[in-house]
Amino acid sequence: MLQVYDPASGQPIATVRTDDAASIERKLVRAAAAQPAWARLGLQARAEAIARFAALLEAEQERLAILLAREVGKPIAQARAEIAGVQGRIGFFLAHTEETIAEQLVYRGGGLEERIRYEPLGVIAHISAWNYPWFVATNVVVPALLCGNAVLYKPSEHATLTGLELARLLHRSGVPAEVCIPVVGAGEVGALLLRPPVRGVFFTGSHATGVKVAAAAAPHLMRVQLELGGKDPLYVTDDVDLEWAARAAAEGAMYNAGQSCCAVERIYAHAAIYERFVERLAAAVAGLRVGDPLEETTEVGPLCRQAQLQLLQAQVEEALARGGRLACGGRRLERPGWYFAPTVIADAHHGMELMTEESFGPVIGVQPVADDEEALARMRDTRYGLTASVFCAERARAERLLAQLETGSAYWNCCDRVSPRLPWSGRRHSGVGVTLSRHGILAFVEPRGWHLREPSWRVHGCAGAQAASDAGSGQERRNEGPCSPASG
Repeated sequence: MLQVYDPASGQPIATVRTDDAASIERKLVRAAAAQPAWARLGLQARAEAIARFAALLEAEQERLAILLAREVGKPIAQARAEIAGVQGRIGFFLAHTEETIAEQLVYRGGGLEERIRYEPLGVIAHISAWNYPWFVATNVVVPALLCGNAVLYKPSEHATLTGLELARLLHRSGVPAEVCIPVVGAGEVGALLLRPPVRGVFFTGSHATGVKVAAAAAPHLMRVQLELGGKDPLYVTDDVDLEWAARAAAEGAMYNAGQSCCAVERIYAHAAIYERFVERLAAAVAGLRVGDPLEETTEVGPLCRQAQLQLLQAQVEEALARGGRLACGGRRLERPGWYFAPTVIADAHHGMELMTEESFGPVIGVQPVADDEEALARMRDTRYGLTASVFCAERARAERLLAQLETGSAYWNCCDRVSPRLPWSGRRHSGVGVTLSRHGILAFVEPRGWHLREPSWRVHGCAGAQAASDAGSGQERRNEGPCSPASG
């Protein structure tokens, strides 16, 4: 059994039965049996079901937001915003899946056609995340279903109730229960989910777990997509409006209590404005309202995971011991639940874990840099590559810097945002593969090349047809038998 806790109080709120190897095997068998019929149903019928899902999500937004706030600790206003934001992603997938996976005629001549058809992978596994459970799940589940796949969906153990609600809404919308099946449990259940030969695994979580997922998937040669962590940098140049930059940086670092994959995790400020920026950043962070996630005015809620409190405290203490200056916060709050005070550490440097290892909480370090080149060197000093931001007045300056960073997303005068129109991906230790955009739709299909030749007696003779075909395609012919109705 899985115990679900309220991070605002630390008290249990639900108990859910977990899966085991036998139940997962049964679910896979059911999904594999149901997937072909779901694929044959056609995109229009599948899209109608997803549109009904979007309507139900809108109608039940408040109930679902309250559940999300209680289970994950996300402030209620941010919980509503996440659920409302899902509509834009669903809308994008509904608008663009048909054209993205439409059959393509790429060559015709001499009685020969060459076509590309896109086919569903089959049964996929989605091991999801807790910090944005609606966003992360719909990024995978919705396009996977639209493309004709079946999904074994394991929500994070820290967002199980929300994950079960997502599955129920899909079933109420007309997605067969056997086509999207929730799998419940913690990490050991996720490991069991990869033992059967599913056709793909789509995982969101830490780099360490992502490596384990990839290793478990390797013997099956399944498709692997990993959305992993980051240590996302922000550079504040010497020509910005400091009040604006401080507020924007505070939001980028502290939204959802800093528990965002693309949250700002380290800041570099030009020496010319460094002290003034730190002063304004600390004031903005200290002014954030920490409280019960169900209260309308709360801006920073509790951490979702109790164990993260110790990690944050250790990072802060190490940073202070190595020369960091506490500008605000710096400790666990004395109240029920898993709260850590929003924290700014000035005079940070790369000899601290605070600037090199993921924090995933409301803690941010700021380091001064002499110029753009030093900022670039510091930003590149990481094994991660999810996002990077530059706040400055000149677009050309920002683009020059961002172009030299190995990240999946680049931000000029913004941060911590995701768009359904743009590919969401990581480089290096931040992941493999793409969600969102048309690239994210193509992640759930396999292209098949079709070589379609008219019978030779219907064209201008066997030899003439073959010559015309070879000349038109420009491809070298190898290992072909005689040109005949049987082998041509």
